[in-house]
Amino acid sequence: MKAAVLHEVGGVPRYEEFPDPVPADGEVVIDVLAAAVENVDKAVAAGTHYASAKYLGVLPMIPVFDGIGTLPDGTVVGFGNPRLPYGALAEKTVVPEGSYAPIPDGIDPAIATVMASAITALTMKTAAGLQPGETVLVQGATGVAGRLAIQVARLLGAGRIVATGRDDSQLAELDVDAVINTAVSDEELQQAYADVGGYDVVLDFLWGRPTEILLRALTPDEFAFGAPTRIIQTGESAGADLVVPASALRTSGVEICGAARNLTPESMGESYQQVVEWTRSGALTFQIDRIPLSDIASAWQRTSSRGRRVVVQP
Repeated sequence: MKAAVLHEVGGVPRYEEFPDPVPADGEVVIDVLAAAVENVDKAVAAGTHYASAKYLGVLPMIPVFDGIGTLPDGTVVGFGNPRLPYGALAEKTVVPEGSYAPIPDGIDPAIATVMASAITALTMKTAAGLQPGETVLVQGATGVAGRLAIQVARLLGAGRIVATGRDDSQLAELDVDAVINTAVSDEELQQAYADVGGYDVVLDFLWGRPTEILLRALTPDEFAFGAPTRIIQTGESAGADLVVPASALRTSGVEICGAARNLTPESMGESYQQVVEWTRSGALTFQIDRIPLSDIASAWQRTSSRGRRVVVQP
C-alpha cells in the first residue's frame, strides 16, 4: 500500500510503499478515508512530545493515530489506537476491535476528522459552566481550534468574546468583540488584558508567558471580592510551564482546571451529539485543506495554516 512513512525522529514523512497491515486475532483492518495532521502529530514525530517515546520506538513508522475510515463491511467509522508501526497516514491501518465508532450519516469524513477540536471547545460548558451572556476569552484564537472555539462560544450564548493572537491580520479576520495581540512587551500585554477585562471563562490553548501575564492582570492591587474567572487549561503552544504567585489565586477569584474536569462518558457523548447537530445544520463550519496523501511532505512542512486544518486523503 501507499503510506506516509517516517524514517527518523524529527524527519519528514515520505510518500512510499509500505507493507499492508495483517490483522491479528482481535484486530481489524480499516481502509482510511481521511486523517487530520495536527501540531501534536508533528510534535510526536519530532520527539518533543511526552508520548514520543511510545510512538517512535519502532522506525520506520506511519504517523497520526486517529482518523476516519471504513470497516470491511463498509461502515464509516472514526478510529484510534492503531497498532504500531501503522498510523492513519496510509491507505490502510489496523486497530483493535472496538477502537472505532460509527460516523453519523451526513457528515463528510474529512470534516469528521476536525470535529474533536469543536468538542474540546465545549469544555467551556462542561468544565467551566459557561452561562449565556458571560464573557469568554479565547487564548490562541487564530488557530484551527481557537477559531472553532469562537463559533462554539457564540452558539453557547456568550455575551462577549475576546480573542488573543500574535498576528494582527489574522485577529482582524475573527468574529469577536475585542482582540489582544500577545506579541508585545509584558507591560503592554498586562495592560491590554486589564483594559478589556471582565473575563468569566478563559479557554486557554497557549499557557506559558501569555497566561502568566493574564494572571498578573487579574490580580487586584489590594484585597477585593474578586469575580470568579474560570481558566480552562487546554493547550500549551506558548509554553508548558508558568509561575503562579499565591496572590494570583488568593484574592483574584481565579479558578484553574483542566479540560477534562467533569468529563464522563455521558458528557463526552452529549458534547459529540451537540457538535454533530451543529455541523449538520451548518451552524458550525470547519475550514480545511484537503491534501492527497502523495503531497504529504509539503503538507507536513507547512508553517502557517491561517486557521485551516490539513486533512490528508489517500
